[in-house]
Amino acid sequence: MQSGDRGENVIQGAQSAGAGHRRRGWVAALDAFAWVFGTVLAVGLRVDFKLPLSGWIATFCLGLIAALLQLIVGYVLALYRGRYSYGSFSEVWTLSLVAGGITLILSAFVIPSGNQIGVPRATVLLAGPFVLLTMFGVRYVARLVVERSRKPGENAERALVVGAGYLGDRLLHSITTDPGSPILPVGLIDDDPAKKNLRLRGVPVLGRRSQLAEIAARTGATRLVIALGNADSVLLRELSDAADAAGMSVSVTPTVTDYMLEGRTTVDVRDIEIEDLIGRHPVDTNVELIAGYVTGKRVLVTGAGGSIGSELCRQLAKFGPSELIMLDRDETGLQGAQLGTAGNGLLDSKDVVLADIRDVSVLNAIFDERRPEVVFHAAALKHLPMLEQYPDEAWKTNVIGTLNVLQAARRVGVTHFVNISTDKAANPTSVLGHSKRVAEKLTAWAGEQTGTQYLSVRFGNVIGSRGSMLPTFQRLIAEDKPITVTHPDATRYFMTIPEACQLVIQAGGIGRAGEVLILDMGEPVSILEVAKRMIAMSGKEIEIVFTGLRHGEKLHEELVGARENLERPFHPKISHAHADTISPERLDKAGWEARMNAVPRNNDTAVVDRIVVDQLVTGVNAAPGSGSND
Repeated sequence: MQSGDRGENVIQGAQSAGAGHRRRGWVAALDAFAWVFGTVLAVGLRVDFKLPLSGWIATFCLGLIAALLQLIVGYVLALYRGRYSYGSFSEVWTLSLVAGGITLILSAFVIPSGNQIGVPRATVLLAGPFVLLTMFGVRYVARLVVERSRKPGENAERALVVGAGYLGDRLLHSITTDPGSPILPVGLIDDDPAKKNLRLRGVPVLGRRSQLAEIAARTGATRLVIALGNADSVLLRELSDAADAAGMSVSVTPTVTDYMLEGRTTVDVRDIEIEDLIGRHPVDTNVELIAGYVTGKRVLVTGAGGSIGSELCRQLAKFGPSELIMLDRDETGLQGAQLGTAGNGLLDSKDVVLADIRDVSVLNAIFDERRPEVVFHAAALKHLPMLEQYPDEAWKTNVIGTLNVLQAARRVGVTHFVNISTDKAANPTSVLGHSKRVAEKLTAWAGEQTGTQYLSVRFGNVIGSRGSMLPTFQRLIAEDKPITVTHPDATRYFMTIPEACQLVIQAGGIGRAGEVLILDMGEPVSILEVAKRMIAMSGKEIEIVFTGLRHGEKLHEELVGARENLERPFHPKISHAHADTISPERLDKAGWEARMNAVPRNNDTAVVDRIVVDQLVTGVNAAPGSGSND
């Protein structure tokens, strides 16, 4: 920074400080005046304004004494030194205590001697309410003027807000006090009959969701802001479609859980994204449950550089583990994980560990040295078509690598072990599914042997993970290339990475030894529907091409195996199932390969390699494209 800039900043700071002093001086003067005014008014009303001159002089002097006490006590309590925001609840509460104390002190003097000094005995008791009313009134008017001056300008986009609850109120507070806000709220939408006459921050509830088009036309609103803390993807799709029919653009706020966990003071608004429409599943986070087994513990995460692993690390760091050990064989991924937890990517501290779970000697040395108490095992190979070509790699990493981590964890006395699994392990038909199924069985065996919380957590596709469907679709759309889909009827379960990780962490606190915990991912979503929505949101004309199911791929994924019985004893979004076990001695790679080859690896052999979708996508002509990415 140049010296001239520093000098200008100093001058601006001094000017700001001077303005603050003047403002606080005016506040103190008005509070002092309130005592003089209130005392004179109380006496005047008491005696019908018929009092000799000596009585008025005594009344005025009493008001001055009260004003002096107000200034002294107010200065001691920092009322006039900038401790409280002007007109805030904390300032009003302190002001009430000061005024009440002065009323009691002066009343103790005036009541016994009122006749001698020439004023009614109840003067101060009567003056107190007038004084407070004056002080509060001045502050209310000032706050009203300030808030109105900060409202968004007429150039801001007129918007309707869905949700007159907590998030809606927080959102309106942020918008109505920001003159630079691009959004001007003109009405609220809420289906609760008890709120039909409600006004929040001066914004009225105008009707129900079913009346959206009518209300938008009446108010001229062109944007719909969804401020529902527990809105899932199904509801968001309904609202988005209704807004689109009414010619409105759509924005969303974070969920209540995200708002609380992030420690935000304002509610952010952003344009709705495809992730919201297919994978938003609000999670009721039990912080106490998580803190009970994470806070103050040494926690190790394998695969910490991956999409799930890095988000797990970021969320775990908030719960105060005594040590968070991030292990991965990808140094670039570890740098990203460290950026998310420590705020830097220097890679020069012991929180990052570069190692491969296939290397049993290195892994044992790390566990022996760091002695983790809680382990989240997220390291795995996950790309189904790649593993179909190289099944040996799936065995080495997903099976033997998992066994290595389990054995190391058992030896050092890890009390909580959470194996991250996949829906492809339920009734597996692919190399990936079969390898992860064996990993679940090994984890269940370790839980049976130790009697402690060694368990697996199973869920479907996570949105936004590296190499997953959505980033691939987005890239194809950006490059004006055809979107490739395997089959018109293919469906998948989706969940965002943060929501999946929240449930995984909670599962570690409620899972029992050897169980498989299955996350509730809502209804399966059509891949074709996702592609069509993404094309519509892009505003482009993009072709869709069907490529046929790949080897080992299912038309519809399953979360629950054929022989698994579910129960939900602890959490409404987490199901528990008993897992079969397999001991390390029974591992048989040849038998594993034979079982895979004996099961049909594709449940829709009638699909041809390339099918054009003219009839399925209105206004979109199909053309050849590259391989499927769903």
